Amino acid sequence: MLKNVFGIVLGIFPRPVLIRFSMYLLPLFRLLFKGSRFTDPIDKSSFRTLLPYGYQKQRANVLSPSTLSLERHRLLWLFLERSSTFFNPDQKLSVLHVAPEQCFYPRFKRLAHLDYTTFDQNSPLAKVKGDLRALPFEDGSFDVLFCNHVLEHIIEDDKAMRELYRVLQPGGWGIVQVPMKPDQEETYEDHSIQTKKEREVHFGQYDHVRWYGRKDFFTRLQKAGFSTEAIYVSQAFSKTEIERYALDPNEILPIIRR
Repeated sequence: MLKNVFGIVLGIFPRPVLIRFSMYLLPLFRLLFKGSRFTDPIDKSSFRTLLPYGYQKQRANVLSPSTLSLERHRLLWLFLERSSTFFNPDQKLSVLHVAPEQCFYPRFKRLAHLDYTTFDQNSPLAKVKGDLRALPFEDGSFDVLFCNHVLEHIIEDDKAMRELYRVLQPGGWGIVQVPMKPDQEETYEDHSIQTKKEREVHFGQYDHVRWYGRKDFFTRLQKAGFSTEAIYVSQAFSKTEIERYALDPNEILPIIRR
């Protein structure tokens, strides 16, 4: 019953609003849902259940009661912990974080070995404001970049990709997550679809302009200059891990390198 009530609340209020009030809600959430079935790898908290969440249709057991992380956030964190040197305090890194997520922002900001820059048009967490298609940074400014669930909002995504390539230094790497459908290989976009209602029907959200294809998204990144790697959750994690961390087994983690 209590979980259903939270589901209704989550359906009414957008996630940014929930994040804004999270400092008051999260201690209560941790207490109410404490257990051992699921673990949020970001803060190592464990729960008997996770919260439901979804823009059009709610998904069960996806929103962490402690960090408000979703499946894609926990996947990114696990990659950073297991397959990168991102958390190595002896390795100094300049990092660009586009549209910084609340579950990462305070944790990345505390890491002394990172020269951490946040960027967005509107986010209150962004230190630098601007247009992703014309980044206000010198060539090769960053060792690492994160740009997650941003490109699907931009019609001229090719310009944004080229800008990300320009500001990443040779040898640098990044993660660029976007929404993809499990059964869709080619990107679906139609720029004549412009109203919020039509975009919600066609692209799943009123401010999205495409669904990326699981194959040609990487081709687009390569055209911008990047070399790419696709990490498939179903191959990189065991069924036990997918269940414990509440990951999406159909998700692909896109890694870019210059």
